[in-house]
Amino acid sequence: MNENLLRSLTPSVLGILVRRGADFAAAEDAVQDALVEAVRVWPSDPPRDPKAWLITAAWRKFLDATRADTARRRREDLIDEEPAPGHAPAVDDTLQLYFLCAHPSLTPSSAVALTLRAVGGLTTRQIARACLVPEATMAQRISRAKRTVSGVRLDRPGDVATVLRVLYLVFNEGYSGDVDLSAEAIRLTRQLAAVIDHPEVSGLLALMLLHHARRAGRTAPDGSLVPLAEQDRSRWDTVLIAEGIGILQTALARDRLGEFQAQAAIAALHADAPTAGETDWPQIVEWYDELARLTDNPVVRLNRAVAIGEADGPRAGLAALAALDESLPRHTAVAAYLHERDGDLSTAARLYAEAARKAPSLPERDHLTRQAARLNTHHHH
Repeated sequence: MNENLLRSLTPSVLGILVRRGADFAAAEDAVQDALVEAVRVWPSDPPRDPKAWLITAAWRKFLDATRADTARRRREDLIDEEPAPGHAPAVDDTLQLYFLCAHPSLTPSSAVALTLRAVGGLTTRQIARACLVPEATMAQRISRAKRTVSGVRLDRPGDVATVLRVLYLVFNEGYSGDVDLSAEAIRLTRQLAAVIDHPEVSGLLALMLLHHARRAGRTAPDGSLVPLAEQDRSRWDTVLIAEGIGILQTALARDRLGEFQAQAAIAALHADAPTAGETDWPQIVEWYDELARLTDNPVVRLNRAVAIGEADGPRAGLAALAALDESLPRHTAVAAYLHERDGDLSTAARLYAEAARKAPSLPERDHLTRQAARLNTHHHH
């Protein structure tokens, strides 16, 4: 019994039911029922065409539910004829499902949960554990999201940018629980890239591959964070890096630049440098300038200040930093780093300690605390 096959067929079967007029929540229930039946029936009687079997079974389950619950019946005509399963293009249906799951009426966290549930085929428990929330909370979030998008017509194409943002959010959930959401996001983005020819989809895929390629170098054996400059580059995955750079180059050649392509270009310049000292900082600054033109994101300007500090020296970096709002996350940490590079160790130590208090995560707090301690010891000797 091939569970991967079932999981891979779910999005297109669900997409077909939604396209035929089933409301999203009802369609998902019907597909789940059909999957349960498949697990029961297939081992003794494997279908010739698993997808057609699932479509037919799910559609029957949906019609049964609709008949049983006449009060909730939304369209009388659904019952009149049961369409033949026919080979509708899987492509289109899965794509429709992406747009539905990234619908602008959903909050980002609901869009992430619904995408993992409907397009990724993960269970509510897996999603809850991966996103570090109680299962009951996640169940509620998903059913609310289903209600929100039920009855949304898929006649207008969704916004690709929204879908990409949701996939990037999934990617950044990282690895916790029993599901590697970064790997899951890469799988989903590959699927999307196969269906839709768009340089930003390629840009996002390249960005994910380049970040993912460096994952092994990011943490020390004791779990502590290793900053980029100190990472053991032999632990980076050169196959993924080569693939990411290839996808990016093809996308850039089309001359329709977007923010994911620009971010991927920066990641590629880091991944391409044999040592931290050989990083092409002037070119990274240029890409941050592009990125700042494309988005109004203050985090971009913060990272640009770091890059300027590396390309033109810490004073130039501090000048760029001075133009930014001090309440920005990581602003204090960046200031500490640039002051240290500029030789002002007591200011740097004070800022590292302050940044540690504001750190959003435990590993980051530990890292900044160690930086402060290192400078304080150094300073007092």
